Amino acid sequence: MKEKTVDIKNLSVKSASRLILKNISLKARRGALLAVIGPAGSGKTTLLKAANRMIEFEDGLESSGEINLNEKSIYGMDLSELRRKIGIVFSVPTPLPLTIYENLAFGPKLHGSVNREVLADKIERRLKAGYLWDEVKDRLAEPASNLSGGQQQRLCLARTLMLEPEILLLDEPTSGLDPVSTAKIEAALTEIKKDMAIIFVTNNVKQASRFSDETAFLLLGELIEYGTTHNIFTAPANKKTEDYITGRFG
Repeated sequence: MKEKTVDIKNLSVKSASRLILKNISLKARRGALLAVIGPAGSGKTTLLKAANRMIEFEDGLESSGEINLNEKSIYGMDLSELRRKIGIVFSVPTPLPLTIYENLAFGPKLHGSVNREVLADKIERRLKAGYLWDEVKDRLAEPASNLSGGQQQRLCLARTLMLEPEILLLDEPTSGLDPVSTAKIEAALTEIKKDMAIIFVTNNVKQASRFSDETAFLLLGELIEYGTTHNIFTAPANKKTEDYITGRFG
């Protein structure tokens, strides 16, 4: 079975005025959900954007270091193929101004998959993976804008899964959601991590401790500590980590 890993080595990102990420090295692998925690301004979102090559389109940012997908540099890959293999979901859901069905069909159609029966089956499977099928199976022809915020976020997750990514990046996807929607997204990620590597950025340390397998703590662009979630939250090796997860700062 294919490895499905993203390996970040000595990644630095700088703007004209400051170093946003400083020599970051970490690895996400299929079957283990990696949570990235840290206070605002620590570079968590920049880390995700670097892994998806989005920072190349932001003026004034420069990066150095290596990012490898299954031991192959992402910088030598076709950008559209990279975006298919490394999917990203942001904190604010962004459904297309289309129906629920068309939101999910958009990506496969763009990549040439148009068999209606195959597409319908895939849409059902991905909506089930996103814990959304039972809520929308009779509403697929409705505008996606009719969905609640939590439903829209799960729709965006299902839409990303339609392209069968190998790596899934999530930037605080539950930050504006109620506990019920949050629990559904956590349940979905716990289930789908067996098929892909997941990097999950969260400002909620309790969430990271609750359902992630590994945790990386960033502070002011530096990787302070990285290891199993159990070790990070029960026996942190760095005093800064202990102070952050116990709420003394941040």
